[in-house]
Amino acid sequence: MAPVAVVLDHTTTAALYDPKDPHNEAVAAFYVQASGGLGTLYVPVLSLVAGDVKQPGLCAYINGLRFVQVEPFDRDAALTATELLHAGHSWAAVHAIHAIYAARPSAAFPAGRFLLTLTPELYEGTGVQTVHPGA
Repeated sequence: MAPVAVVLDHTTTAALYDPKDPHNEAVAAFYVQASGGLGTLYVPVLSLVAGDVKQPGLCAYINGLRFVQVEPFDRDAALTATELLHAGHSWAAVHAIHAIYAARPSAAFPAGRFLLTLTPELYEGTGVQTVHPGA
């Protein structure tokens, strides 16, 4: 089986950070698989920022995990984000868009990446494949 590429959003990074979260073990299982070479986990940097606002320390914790790669927020993403914010979209929508951008097909991931989230309804109609860790 080929390794699976998975993007964590703000909800699943929060679950991975908090051992008392009811989804912690399910999300941690993806981390264990990544540590065994069965997949790669990515976290958009805006998901880290959004998560750390609600749970201080989350960003440093996730950044310290060896088998999680942080997806950068580049110039094009910043221009798009500021345009959306100026148009009246919420911060929550902007960081969700960064997660969608990370999960969509790209040159590096022609089939896209799975988006692991506790709120799949947030991403309906975006063209990304969402996975709920409890499903």
